[in-house]
Amino acid sequence: MFSVNISIYLIQINMLKKFIGASGVFIIFAMHSCKSYKNVIKLTEVVDTNATIETRNLFQKIQNIKDFGYAFGHQDATSYGIGWKNDGKEYRSDVNEVSGDFPAVYGFEIGHIELGDIQNLDTVNFVLMKKLIRKAYKKKGIITISWHPDNPLSKKSAWDTTQVVKYVLKGGAFHTKYRGWLFRVADFLNDLKDKRGNAIPVIFRPYHEMNGSWFWWGEGNCSTEEYQQLWKETIDILSNEYNVHNLLYAYSVNTFQTKDEYLKYYPGDKYVDILGVDIYQHGTVDDFVIALQTDLNILSEISKEKNKPFALTEAGLNKINIDNWWTHILDKNISGYDISWALFWRNAWPNHYFVPFSGATSSADFANFKKLPHVLFLKDIKKIR
Repeated sequence: MFSVNISIYLIQINMLKKFIGASGVFIIFAMHSCKSYKNVIKLTEVVDTNATIETRNLFQKIQNIKDFGYAFGHQDATSYGIGWKNDGKEYRSDVNEVSGDFPAVYGFEIGHIELGDIQNLDTVNFVLMKKLIRKAYKKKGIITISWHPDNPLSKKSAWDTTQVVKYVLKGGAFHTKYRGWLFRVADFLNDLKDKRGNAIPVIFRPYHEMNGSWFWWGEGNCSTEEYQQLWKETIDILSNEYNVHNLLYAYSVNTFQTKDEYLKYYPGDKYVDILGVDIYQHGTVDDFVIALQTDLNILSEISKEKNKPFALTEAGLNKINIDNWWTHILDKNISGYDISWALFWRNAWPNHYFVPFSGATSSADFANFKKLPHVLFLKDIKKIR
């Protein structure tokens, strides 16, 4: 029988990983386990070979979600909403006020952390953000973080397309500056700890929508090879030099048409944990449905080939002005796929929101959407390991 205390095994495993790798540790662990304990810890192979146990467990949870449905997510869900902003004294969400539950997936943004600012580009204080992340994690929520860094050359926003990628790569004029930016990113991520001092696992989604032309790392603003090298160097510096070991890396493109387009900038299986796509309804319902079906069919195929989970990493209809959008348009066209989650964008202003607030047009339909057994909110996600 398995007579050794599990906490001692965790310590031994973390030590052994440094010398023989995750695969070897798993073999040793299995040899010392009885049958009933074989699945207590599953050291899944992820990008970071030194990833924490909690990070590996999150990856396993993300893989398992599809057996129950898909998780609902919202960007900045507890940071602000329509008519309110978190001042550190309250914990609320437009999602909760309409549906009676919080999201299962919480999106946060760390743009401007690289500048040393006290708040992000959406005016969320970074100290408050850490508190909100810790609380969401304590409640068993899943954390995903995006990063819209300023253009290192022009010093303007991420949407300034002055070509700069080649200069931030090793040997480039701005590489030292970029390493300093990553140091600040690492400092933030390494400070995300639970009450026991364990690093909180995070899905990190940098340099997204690269097949679009609107970011300095996007289509036409750097070569395919430069983008791939940027991705690889970023991960290598964070994990190997700055000792960030609580991340799963999500590769997330804008809506696409073919498998080749999706994989054009793909940095390789060893550098990606999760596959994603961002799909918004900017035009007609028919156009949106076609985009969902096209992209998710292709992404489902790639997911199976690469044995990696996939998600709708950004989505939504601004102001959701269709009464039954959640149940009759969105869910009917994504519930047939094995996506792990769908994250909807932020509720910023009365003319820019992607989840209903109390009294909004689609509030009643959203409440019905929440009741669907395969749509997983916070209370549902707690049951999945």
